[in-house]
Formats: sequence, structure tokens, C-alpha cells
Amino acid sequence: MAMAQKTVLVTGGAGFIGSHLCERLIKDGHKVISLDNYFTGSRDNHVAGVEYREGHTKDIAALVPETPDTIYHLGEYSRVEISLAEPALVWDLNKDGTFGVVEFWRKKGSKLVYAGSSTKFGDGGLGRMQSPYAWTKASNTELVENYGRWYGLSYAVTYFYNVYGPRERAGKYGTVVEIFHQQYLSGQPLTVVLPGTQKRNYTHVADIVSGLVLVGEKGVGDEYGLGASESYSVLEAAQLFGGEIKMIPERKGNRMEATLDTTKSEGLGWVAKKKLSDYIAKIIR
Repeated sequence: MAMAQKTVLVTGGAGFIGSHLCERLIKDGHKVISLDNYFTGSRDNHVAGVEYREGHTKDIAALVPETPDTIYHLGEYSRVEISLAEPALVWDLNKDGTFGVVEFWRKKGSKLVYAGSSTKFGDGGLGRMQSPYAWTKASNTELVENYGRWYGLSYAVTYFYNVYGPRERAGKYGTVVEIFHQQYLSGQPLTVVLPGTQKRNYTHVADIVSGLVLVGEKGVGDEYGLGASESYSVLEAAQLFGGEIKMIPERKGNRMEATLDTTKSEGLGWVAKKKLSDYIAKIIR
């Protein structure tokens, strides 16, 4: 039996992960609205059938008069080291913007799925303090939990671990696998931030989306980690591409390890199926 059609709002729906989520929700027969300010999202990521609205999440109430059944809040600033250079922008997008979203959620009574950041668990819990990005994301998970408690609202909080896959971005706000990919394609050395031993659980976007859908349907409360069980150091990930590697200076805010807990996600039937080594092997073929 097909599931009943729902109205689903995805903030950041034109972004890397958001666009894949929109694609899946449309395929499942839902009415999908994307709200994106196109700071890192792109019109190239638009999916047929999705209704796109352009604007800041703090203006969500004016931009989305509908009452969604589910809100997926993915539309935030999401880079670690560079956030140290632009705290006002991080505050605008992640505190003012997310306050707009939780107020919208309170008034609409929808279910909220919040994309937290695994940086909160890095380096034995110190990771949450290491950058404006990490702190805003960690404190936003508490804001979501408190709103849930104060107003009797339904929510679930997920944590992504180093997502890679099609539509990933390189450049200033890019992610490491795509930066390596582009460097590899252009014949440049792959730049690895010292010490190179920092561990990451690289997770394919298709696995993230299957987790988000399950959490949207059945998740309750915090702690839905979505990460592949195998981890690679940044240097090992670069070595999978082969070719020259150039070590570059250490960066402030760069955590050494993440703590992965997927118990609650696996309890819903989720499992990461894709491997970074297979993805890179396809690229270099």
C-alpha cells in the first residue's frame, strides 16, 4: 500500500543533500516545497515537481503559508574552519534563521527533522566549542529539544558524518571528497590539511537520504547518527585517489576524530550500504 501523500518542507532543498532528499520525497509521491536562499544551493540542483521558494529561513512564515506535515531543516551554514572568519554570517543563518524555523514549527505543529552536526561529538565532546559553526549547530539541537519539550511538539535530530556523492561542491564552501575529486581531475596535487590523521566517517548521500526518510517517518527525539561505520583518515581518503599529495598547514577548528553512534538509526532499520573506496574507484576508472 502506498503511503498517504504528505506536504513536506525542505529548507536548503536546492543544496547538495537537500536536493537528493527532495528527489526521493517526490518519487515517494509527496508534495514538496523547498525554501532556499541559494547561499550554497544551486538552481542546477532543482528537481522536477518540487515547488521552489527563494528566501531566508527567518522569513519562513511569510514564504510558506502552508502547514507542512514534516519540516526537514537542512538549510544552514555548514562549514567548520571558514566559520571562524565570518561569525556574523553564521549567526544570521544558523541562529536567526533557525529561530525562524522553530517558531514556524511551533505555530504549525508539524514534525521537525533537524540536521544536527556530528562536530558536536568530536574530540570527546570538545568539538562543539571549536568553531562558530560547531557551536551554533550544537546549541540548535538543544533549542529543538527544548521547543519539543516546552510546546509538546514532534521532532527528531539527525547527525550527518562527512557526506559525499553526486552534486557535492568544491571551492570555498566545498567538502573534502569533492575538493580531492576536482584536484584529481585537473591533475593538481591533493591538498591534505596537517596532520592528516584526522579521522572521518565518509557517508554516501544516498545512505543519508534513506536515513532521513526513515527518521522522518518513525524517528522520535535526539541521537539519530547517520554515518558509515568505516572511517578513513583524511590522508587515507586522499591516497585512494592515487597521485601526488601535498600537506598544507594545520587549521584552527579542525577536529581530530568523531564519535559515531548509529544505534538509534539502525533501530529504525537503517544501514549505510555504500563505501567511499567504491565511489573513488569509479572516479579514477
